[in-house]
Amino acid sequence: MDRVGDAVRHELRRFGPAAGMTPLVEGWPAAVGPEIARNAWPARLARDGTLHVHTTDSIWAFELKSRAEEIRGRLGEHAPRRLAFAPGPIPEPPEPPSEEVRSRVPEPDATHVAKADSLVRVIRDEDLRKVVAKAAALSLAHAPNDRPFW
Repeated sequence: MDRVGDAVRHELRRFGPAAGMTPLVEGWPAAVGPEIARNAWPARLARDGTLHVHTTDSIWAFELKSRAEEIRGRLGEHAPRRLAFAPGPIPEPPEPPSEEVRSRVPEPDATHVAKADSLVRVIRDEDLRKVVAKAAALSLAHAPNDRPFW
């Protein structure tokens, strides 16, 4: 089965400025370093091109505001027009998956595909419906082996 990442990125590009988040999120840790990445994370890209960054507290927001131009420079070609820092939720660093989990990639079977198709039948856009169905089938195939989200 093909990976869904390219199809999802293609669909997200249709939704405007939010599509520009992918290179910013991917490049953030390398641009700012591990300590800042643990305490500040890109949250959203506004229509005016401002990247809003959540920080662990107001002290980090204040410090990074003074370094905004330096950080913009480090983001290179994907740099937003402006950076804004404010306290907010930051994602927990992911635990590295075990070798067993990394090597096990379940393929969706016919029941997963049928369930996914039934879930997405209300989506009118055919391309989007196919991408979401593919992602849902993969998710359903992974579900018995995944950790719960809560």
